[in-house]
Amino acid sequence: MSHVLAAVAWPYANGPRHIGHVSGFGVPSDVFSRYMRMAGHDVLMVSGTDEHGTPIQVQADADGVTPRQLADRYNRVIVEDLHGLGLSYDLFTRTTTRNHYAIVQELFEGLHANGYIVARTTLGAISPSTGRTLPDRYIEGTCPICGYEGARGDQCDNCGNQLDPEQLVDPRSRINGETPQFVETEHFFLDLPAFAEAIGGWLDRRENWRPNVLKFSRNLLDDLQPRAITRDLEWGVPIPLDGWRDRNDKRIYVWFDAVIGYLSASIEWARRTGDPEAWRQWWSADAQGKDALGYYFMGKDNIVFHSVIWPALLLGYSGEGDKGGEAGSFGKLNLPTEVVSSEYLTMEGKKFSSSRRVVIYVRDFLERYDADALRYFIAAAGPESNDTDFTWAEFVRRNNDELVAGWGNLVNRSISMAAKNFGAIPTPGPLTPEDEAVLAVAKAGFTTVGELIGKHRQKAAIGEAMRVVAEANKYLSEQAPWKLKSEEDKPRQATVLFVALQVISDANTLLTPFLPHSAQKVFELLGGEGVHAPMPRIEEVEDLDGGPAYPVLTGDYKVGARWESVPVVPGTPLAAPKPVFRKLEPSVVEEELARLGEGA
Repeated sequence: MSHVLAAVAWPYANGPRHIGHVSGFGVPSDVFSRYMRMAGHDVLMVSGTDEHGTPIQVQADADGVTPRQLADRYNRVIVEDLHGLGLSYDLFTRTTTRNHYAIVQELFEGLHANGYIVARTTLGAISPSTGRTLPDRYIEGTCPICGYEGARGDQCDNCGNQLDPEQLVDPRSRINGETPQFVETEHFFLDLPAFAEAIGGWLDRRENWRPNVLKFSRNLLDDLQPRAITRDLEWGVPIPLDGWRDRNDKRIYVWFDAVIGYLSASIEWARRTGDPEAWRQWWSADAQGKDALGYYFMGKDNIVFHSVIWPALLLGYSGEGDKGGEAGSFGKLNLPTEVVSSEYLTMEGKKFSSSRRVVIYVRDFLERYDADALRYFIAAAGPESNDTDFTWAEFVRRNNDELVAGWGNLVNRSISMAAKNFGAIPTPGPLTPEDEAVLAVAKAGFTTVGELIGKHRQKAAIGEAMRVVAEANKYLSEQAPWKLKSEEDKPRQATVLFVALQVISDANTLLTPFLPHSAQKVFELLGGEGVHAPMPRIEEVEDLDGGPAYPVLTGDYKVGARWESVPVVPGTPLAAPKPVFRKLEPSVVEEELARLGEGA
């Protein structure tokens, strides 16, 4: 068994998250983590809200609040949203903790000491009308590389190349449309070219990555340039060097500090468990972490930060770039095992956009529909390897035809018949070849579904789990236990229902990583007691180093089902079941499309 790090992209705390966000980082990481725990691995699933950077500063100014107040507001909203989805974080924290600041500064100092961070004079953008610094992300223009007209001053989302704002053709402010002025300013740069060879060799050794991720990552190495890691900002992690740490106009830039959050969250988790060194089992590249695997989950717009920049920081801190160097006090740190990137989820043929009101916020969704209905749609029809469109019609169809009529109906009619005719799980008689065959299909699912989840092929995995459901429905229809009414047929009816309940139990376990809320219900309907699918909880905690208190997501995930077939026990009492899923009326489609048209 291995130590498995599930490093989940950090949602940005400038607003509530929509279902497009959680389809990329949230549900896929939770399905994987739940499965790996059930399979016996020691999983550490960490993330938090990303709270620094220009967008939060600009939005806070517009709202008349401080950046911290804005981050506090949305940190809580996002924690509640992810809790509602049942995402099983060991720790979901935030980047404004004093622990995070200290870890970011430690990596900065280690990289600087090894020569991978250097000071350079560069051009900074100024707003002519206000005299204030214009952040890179708030400058837009035409990409000089691919000609895309909506490129930002830090990156072109079309071709993926890193940019500086002065490189843009016809640059303009996204705030007021004016043309920025460029003046000289001093900043620190990460020497990315010094890691091209090391990252290239590492990428060459990656196996079974999604082809789009690997190809995109390798292409980025063709023209690596030094990248600024500080900005003219008042909001962010201070620069930990003499002459810089007390300046109020310079901060470490958000993309540098956010990726370090995976490490800082792991260290915070360890400190909160009472074993401050426990994080090393997932991170240390020496003997302590030899069985450690690290999987990073995000949308495709974040590939560059996880397959190039984060590995560069880890290599540089460990002294393993072109310039060599000594490892810092944390020692040599593990590089990602795999970067698991999803494509985009669109909505009714349009790109999600809060500003254009083409959006479905997670909390709004959960107020109207079951969390597992959304989790099922994302797993079965989400943007795993291609951009995918969310439509209300398809959501309703999958909920009604697959969850309600397929899985829910199987559970309901089987348990209802057993409860009515026997009051408990019946004692079986001799098994027929048909009985043995359907039981074998269910047991084989543990290998098939497990291997697919482990390879991040969740669409295929849930498809295989639902194939077990389909085989059970077929078996039940063919055996027709409702027709076995005579006393001489009673033993056969008992056997058929016993077999059906065993397959339901197995199928429920196969579906548990995907549908944890309903899996707990089905477990209890079968007479189970205790926790089958552990859930996260929200805790209000004090900052470990004296900062303000904040909410975190955490949980006890050592309890619950294992990834194996567990025999159902004849004689276990059964009661008439309640429906596991809610059928949605077709009018939902018209209602939601009307709401979308109104901008709600």
